[in-house]
Amino acid sequence: MTSSEPANIDRHLVTRFLNTGDERAFRQLYRNHTPNLYPLALRLAGGSETDAQDALQETWIRACNKLGRFEWKSSLRTWLTGILINCVRESNRELRQRREEELTGDYTGTHTEPSLAGIDLDQLITRLPSGYRHVLTLHDIEGYTHEEIGRFLDISPGTSKSQLFHARQVLRSMLREESVAK
Repeated sequence: MTSSEPANIDRHLVTRFLNTGDERAFRQLYRNHTPNLYPLALRLAGGSETDAQDALQETWIRACNKLGRFEWKSSLRTWLTGILINCVRESNRELRQRREEELTGDYTGTHTEPSLAGIDLDQLITRLPSGYRHVLTLHDIEGYTHEEIGRFLDISPGTSKSQLFHARQVLRSMLREESVAK
């Protein structure tokens, strides 16, 4: 299979879906791309399966609504990834707003960090601040360039590089803490 074959298959399936409403074509697109999108959604959503599934569902809804305007300037996978990232970011924003509304100025609860003993790398990544987690996941795990990440997250490539640097520092610190705790 050449590198252009998946793109040709995607174009054919998209055309069939758009021209005839062929549900089989849509299901094939879904089967072709969801296995790559779900792990990304899960990482970006901080490990919450429910939030990842919600973001993935919203991604496909938006993709269906916008598919006729997709210009094929990137791969379908890259385009779907951009939609997914926006869905997760919007969900994170809404969650943050709800938490802020729940917390009154009188809040005096104490917060304790969970023990790091026995936590795997994916669990540590979920504990990173969302900006760090998103850039680290997109760059180090998914293999996107800083330019692509910048377009996805609406940040400059320099900011992406900075976020990645700091994410790696925080992750190293967490790993050191874990090894000391054992």
